[in-house]
Amino acid sequence: MALIGFIIMLVSITTAFIVGDFFQEGSALLSLAWGKVSLIDVYIGFIIFCGWIIYREQSVGRSLIWVIFMMIFGNMTACLYVLIALRQSRGDWSRFWLGDRGKPV
Repeated sequence: MALIGFIIMLVSITTAFIVGDFFQEGSALLSLAWGKVSLIDVYIGFIIFCGWIIYREQSVGRSLIWVIFMMIFGNMTACLYVLIALRQSRGDWSRFWLGDRGKPV
């Protein structure tokens, strides 16, 4: 699901930048009450996901890069992060959720 989500988001973002006007359409979206609610909802989700990234990563620099990408590219970054975390965990759910904190001592 994360791979499919990443591909869908990559195609969608690329298409939107090619055929859309980011500033004009963004201002139209923000002029609508539900556009504002949607944006608030999305960014609250980003912040929660970033909390997991910050907790899971032991490097401040790596965490910062992931957070910046998350705030710019949104759930495409989340899908990529999940894919990497799944690969690194090798089926160990504790390691998936906790990163290196989930390694046995």
